Amino acid sequence: MHNKTIAVDFDGTLCYSLWPGTGEPNIELIEELIICRKKGDKLILWTCREGEALQIAIDWCKEHGLCFDAVNENLPDVISLFGNDSRKISCDLYIDDKSWLPNQRLSIV
Repeated sequence: MHNKTIAVDFDGTLCYSLWPGTGEPNIELIEELIICRKKGDKLILWTCREGEALQIAIDWCKEHGLCFDAVNENLPDVISLFGNDSRKISCDLYIDDKSWLPNQRLSIV
């Protein structure tokens, strides 16, 4: 069975906040993503944040038990396969507050 690659946004998706702050966690989504990663799925944090604001988001996620296989870039094996890091992220599922409402239940497990 093919493991999924899941790209997920931070602001308004993992975290109920507006940049540059952080706020309440989307516990249901975080818990599902942790399960997915334990099953072998790959997670990419795909956010507009950069610099200090990005590090704050990464640290916030770690505090909530969520770690990523890549941050704002494709997975290393995808970069190796194509010889570069395309601007378009290669994944099976995008989770973003602009396309999916984080407070709606979505089973990705």
